[in-house]
Amino acid sequence: MDHIHSIKIFSGRASRYLAEKIAKSLNLDLGKSVVTVFSDGEFQPAFDESVRGCTLFIVQSTFPPVENLFELLLMIDAAKRASAHRVIAVMPYFGWARQDRKDRPRVSIGAKMVANLLAAAGCDRIMTCDLHADQIQGFFDFPVDHAYASSIFLQYIRSLNLEDLSIASPDMGGAKRANAYSRILSCPMIICHKSRTRPNVVGSMTAIGDVEGRNIIIVDDMVDTAGTLCKAAGMLMEKGAKSVRAVATHAVLSGSAYENIANSALTELIVSDTIPLRCSPETDTSKIKVLSVANLFGDIIDKVYNYQSISNSFIF
Repeated sequence: MDHIHSIKIFSGRASRYLAEKIAKSLNLDLGKSVVTVFSDGEFQPAFDESVRGCTLFIVQSTFPPVENLFELLLMIDAAKRASAHRVIAVMPYFGWARQDRKDRPRVSIGAKMVANLLAAAGCDRIMTCDLHADQIQGFFDFPVDHAYASSIFLQYIRSLNLEDLSIASPDMGGAKRANAYSRILSCPMIICHKSRTRPNVVGSMTAIGDVEGRNIIIVDDMVDTAGTLCKAAGMLMEKGAKSVRAVATHAVLSGSAYENIANSALTELIVSDTIPLRCSPETDTSKIKVLSVANLFGDIIDKVYNYQSISNSFIF
């Protein structure tokens, strides 16, 4: 389909590795941009080519540090001021998504604030993957394309040809996601019930469902310190599981996560590349399998640009 408004894909510095793969999947060259950094740490993104009248897709996951989010906001503002026709933020990982409600007094709702910032910068649409809470889509007054990495994970899980397969949720909140996997794979579901003593620290944990003799795959939207996953894997193995693997879309992996995973009962942790593995070359990542969401986002970008339905791009 011919367009007056040509398509261009740009990237922030944090997600260039993924943006290059997305552009390649669309047979496009990644747009040229540069970031000027001043001695005090201030920075200014700029486009090195004309974007006038174009439909722009800017790829940037907003994992810490906060500069990744602010760089995306500045790039959106620069595109609008350069007379781009539409500016679409491609945010494979949507940061601050865990702050989706007031769960105690006097706290912020960070996800809503980020939505307001994107709107104020001039964003026309966003694309993201596996939001921590589905209702975050309602924080926006413009379209949100919420993709699921389940399509690439399900393909990999099927390739393992595991007998006696069960899907597990690491907590009650992930039961809906685990139920969808178990339904599609036609296998039983297990729920791990945990209590937290404080953020990122798991107290006690137990399992609801048949564990003994099962090959179990825990599914979650993100893995941060990996404390919950590793504790769940150990508990499930103690209860007689044959093996325990985990699937998590966003590899936040902070603190002692890599060490926790390497020393855990997990056979394998399968993640996507919405966030790069940020570790030293000496870090043990032998248990971590990374699958790419580049083709998934490339397909959605192509359909959105050509005004086609994207419903077939979603599993859940």
